[in-house]
Parts: sequence; structure tokens; C-alpha cells
Amino acid sequence: MLTGGQSAGYNASSFFAAGRLEPLKGGRDEEEEAPEVQTWDVYADFNNAGPRYSTAFGIGQHQEAGYHQLPPPPPPPGAKTDGDADSAQTPVELVTVPALGPEWQLSEMKHMTKSGRREIESEKRQEKWKAWHRGETGLCGKWFTKRFLAFFIFGVAAIIGTIIAITIPRVPGLSFNSSTPLIAATGSYNASIPTQFSRYPANFSFPAYADIQVDTTSNVIPLTFNHISAQVWDSVSNLQVGTGYFGSDTLPAKSYPKIQVPLNFSYVASNDSDPTWIEWYNACKNTGLYANGSRPGVNFRLILTMDIAGLPSTQSQSTQVDAAPCPIELSIDAA
Repeated sequence: MLTGGQSAGYNASSFFAAGRLEPLKGGRDEEEEAPEVQTWDVYADFNNAGPRYSTAFGIGQHQEAGYHQLPPPPPPPGAKTDGDADSAQTPVELVTVPALGPEWQLSEMKHMTKSGRREIESEKRQEKWKAWHRGETGLCGKWFTKRFLAFFIFGVAAIIGTIIAITIPRVPGLSFNSSTPLIAATGSYNASIPTQFSRYPANFSFPAYADIQVDTTSNVIPLTFNHISAQVWDSVSNLQVGTGYFGSDTLPAKSYPKIQVPLNFSYVASNDSDPTWIEWYNACKNTGLYANGSRPGVNFRLILTMDIAGLPSTQSQSTQVDAAPCPIELSIDAA
């Protein structure tokens, strides 16, 4: 029931009072009325310009224990207006505003192409080459500098030269036995070639060995012959009267070994009055047909072509032999 002065509208006394009543608008705010807290300066004890909080070692004892705000910086000399002076008293943050977008230059665009990258690599190589030439860097980092490479090449060349001097064979010297340059063949080789002098038709043939001494003193390692081919030429008529062949053989170094080169003397003339046939026939006749028991010698030139292992080409040497005794002796009743 409503009594006098009551209405059916809002009545604050009908609700439980939960606490202090606050106006919807206006009123007071304790946080706003609280004194402003000064900003903490972390550099105050260390920048030698502001107040100090520490009292160690007698520092800051003349100052109050509370925080002291740093004095504002003096205005710059160029500040003439009040607005400039006010702005100079507060720190101003300078911000660099980036550009809206990159503006590519022609050189930068060229460096993005393949030709530009190749040009950059070429310039780097040129700079590296110049630095190496000046001795500032090496071919492999700090290794193989110009000076080191010069000594390295010299050392390698010296080693190669020493190896070549030791391993490359030298052409040996050849000399005949002065008393018997030609000796009679024996064994199977003697049986393989017939020994004969014939007048009709005029010819002769016989086997023999050339007794040769080889000088290998200039060689450091053993000397190897792949083969030796021989030619015998008459010194008077300059006609070939024999051939020969010596197979593969290895001779010791720093010595004077002897070899016997097989020779096949063979000659055919038109008749028995041929000077070459007569010369060799008289040299090989039986000694009993001579009153003094001495046969005349033969004069010939021996040409030896040597194929030596380790040399790129064959080597030839010729030797002149005078008054050499014939290695065979015909029977007393031979034609």
C-alpha cells in the first residue's frame, strides 16, 4: 500500500545498501589527486652530471637522500622564439622516415643481370690477381704466394732436372778390337750361313762376329739396347758387302762391356775380275798360298744403328776398320 509521499517509481530505500554511494558522473578521483611520482633516472649515479643516490666513499653525502631531477638542458643558440625555447627544453626524438620505395639506379639494375654478375666476378678475379702479384695474398688463401710459388717451381724444376739427368740414357761410345775386329762365327749361327767363294758366278758369303767394346761410363743406370742393325761397306769400292743384327740386351753402367754383333758377309759380282771380289778373296785365301805366310787385310766401314730404350729416335755410329784380317780361311785347294 502506498502512503502519502510514496510513488510507484524508483525508491532507493527499498534496496539494500551495498556500500558507499558514488555519483554516476563527477565526484572526486584519488589517483588523480595523488602527487605526481617523479621518473626514476637509472644513470643518476653514473653520468657524473645528475644527483647521486649512493653515499659510498663519501659520494653524494652533501645531497639529500631523495631523487633530484636533472636540470633541463640549456636552449640552443639558435632558439629565438618562445616556441623554439620551449621545445628546446624538452627532449625531442628525431625519427628518420624511410622512403616509400627503393629507387633502383641503372648500375644496380645491371648488377642484377647475368652479365653484371659476370662483370663483378671478373673484377674480383682481377683484384685477386693484382693482390697476388703484389704478394699480399696467395692462390689458396695464405698459401702459394708469389714468392713461395717461385721457390716451389724452382724446386720442382731442380728435381725434374735431376731425375732426367739420372734416367735418360746416353749414347755409348763404340770401339773395335784392334787386333781382331772380326772373329769367326760359331754354333748355330755359323751353320745357318754357308761359307763359300765362287768364281762362276762370282760371289762370296760367310758368317762372322764384329767384336765391339761399348763405353757406358757416361750412363748412371744400365743401358738397354732394343736392337742394333749393322751395315758393312767396302772402303775401296764403296759397295755394301754385309749386314748384321743384334737383338735386345742390357749392359751395365759405368763399365766397358763387350758385345759381338752377328754379321752376314754376302756379295755378288759380274765376274771374278771384280775388284771387290778379288780383294776379299785374297784376304780369305789359305795362308799356305803366300810365301811369307801373311795374308792381306780388308778395309771396310761398319755402320751401326742403335735403338736404345729411353731415347725417342735411333742413333747411328760408323767406324772405319783398316787392314782387318779375314775371320775365315779357305782350304788350300779352294778355287
